[in-house]
Amino acid sequence: MGIEDNKRVVKRFEELVAARDVERLDELCTPDMVNHALAPGRPAGLAGTREFLTTMAQLFENDHFDSSYVVAEGDLVVQFGVRSGHWKGGNLFGFPAQSGNYARDVAFAYRIADGRIAERWAIRDDLGMLRQLGALPN
Repeated sequence: MGIEDNKRVVKRFEELVAARDVERLDELCTPDMVNHALAPGRPAGLAGTREFLTTMAQLFENDHFDSSYVVAEGDLVVQFGVRSGHWKGGNLFGFPAQSGNYARDVAFAYRIADGRIAERWAIRDDLGMLRQLGALPN
């Protein structure tokens, strides 16, 4: 598969995440996918990704990319941008965070194998988000 095909896989994954369509994970990800972005204590791979999408859907509303840039080289794809949305309130990364809107920089990296996501990494400005939601002082 070519670079443009790999970018389309990431775009389809982004749409899956927005829709919380966990049924399509098997279609877009390899059975042994490694999701390096999962929190400790979550199951590995597809099971943990499915659990994350299911549980976090209850806490986030309207999370989406305000801007997104995608670059690819070989089987690697990186997506960088600003994601924003509404946090419903509650425990966020171990801190009590009030309900509110947020916007944070994010970068996601993917390794594509045979047209499916084999690995995923996430780099997010969680500290900035916690500050926006009043969980930490500015």
